[in-house]
Amino acid sequence: MTPNDQTEIALRIVVEHPVPGVPHSLQAKDDTPLDPKVSLAGEPLAFNITVRVGPGPKFFGDQVRREGPVRRFVYVRIGQSAGDGQSTWNRRMKIDVHDIAKDLLDRAIRGEGVLEITVNGTAKDGTPACATVARTDQRLH
Repeated sequence: MTPNDQTEIALRIVVEHPVPGVPHSLQAKDDTPLDPKVSLAGEPLAFNITVRVGPGPKFFGDQVRREGPVRRFVYVRIGQSAGDGQSTWNRRMKIDVHDIAKDLLDRAIRGEGVLEITVNGTAKDGTPACATVARTDQRLH
């Protein structure tokens, strides 16, 4: 697939209810933390990126990872992997993008707004959420 077959869209990942004081960041292509943020009192953290979408749909971009022929996701790094060597936590959230609602994706491709995915940043046991996390919301802003 050539870049001519792809359309750039704005994607915002919102981590609601992150564990206060624990750094979060995106994961760059070279595995380094990107855009690190810390919630002081549990307020949401927002990460804005640009991704490319091609037929299928297939997702591409510096923060997009792939697993198999279909699955595409973005990592949010937590604690040590987000750049805090003193953190108790060394985790990543895997946030799927390949299964975003088609109507929202089509509207984002037409330039009607920013596609926003929301996830919960705290696991049931009160620790930072990790592994594959379910979206709690998806919308266009």
